[in-house]
Amino acid sequence: MEIPKGTIKELTIKSRELGEDVLLLVYLPANFSPLYKYSLLIAQDGRDYFQLGRLGRLADEYLYKREIENLIIVGLPYKDVADRRRKYHPDGEQNQQYIRFLAHELVSFLDKEFPTYHMGTTRGLIGDSLGATVSFMTALQYPHTFGKVILQSPYVDEQVIGMTESFQETELLEIYHVVGTLETKVQTTNGKISDFLLPNRKLSSLIKSKSHTYFYDEFNGDHTWTYWQPDLKRALKMMF
Repeated sequence: MEIPKGTIKELTIKSRELGEDVLLLVYLPANFSPLYKYSLLIAQDGRDYFQLGRLGRLADEYLYKREIENLIIVGLPYKDVADRRRKYHPDGEQNQQYIRFLAHELVSFLDKEFPTYHMGTTRGLIGDSLGATVSFMTALQYPHTFGKVILQSPYVDEQVIGMTESFQETELLEIYHVVGTLETKVQTTNGKISDFLLPNRKLSSLIKSKSHTYFYDEFNGDHTWTYWQPDLKRALKMMF
């Protein structure tokens, strides 16, 4: 039996926050109908999640077998490495504007455009590396808007630790968090070599101490899609 395939369509949204048009890659399930309601997963590094992560194919399979709830996935591709850093990095010039774009402009656009549940518990964010960082920061700032976040090897600095420490509304947020045991020498976009493992362990023990609904695991691998792609199988099923 061949599994019915969903479609990915391209939409563009004008962002006042960012002062630019933003491309959206929108995955709709094979049996998409405006008569159903859908949960929402928003992916940073959107093109990577569809191409390298094969997220659409995975959703096809799980939806066909009824192993996850009805889901629309929205991928946000970055233009280039500099654009990605500007928006995703805690020190990026457009970081706060991008977070506001996700929480204010994108969600209201998607809620108008598609039959979504208008609740934080049915909306998730996902990202790898810096994409995970900005997903996490957005969920911490807007936990009523985004109730789930999937973090694959996030970049963690003092700003992220500080935001986690001061976050109060732990009952609103479900967190899925993985990092690789070999992520000790990661080549970052600014050319530096960084240890991702220790800061992630520090973040993990901090989140654990705050009584979130929280899943943490360390995989035996490095900072690449070779490990993030297979991990998506568990992440998607666990969160949706």
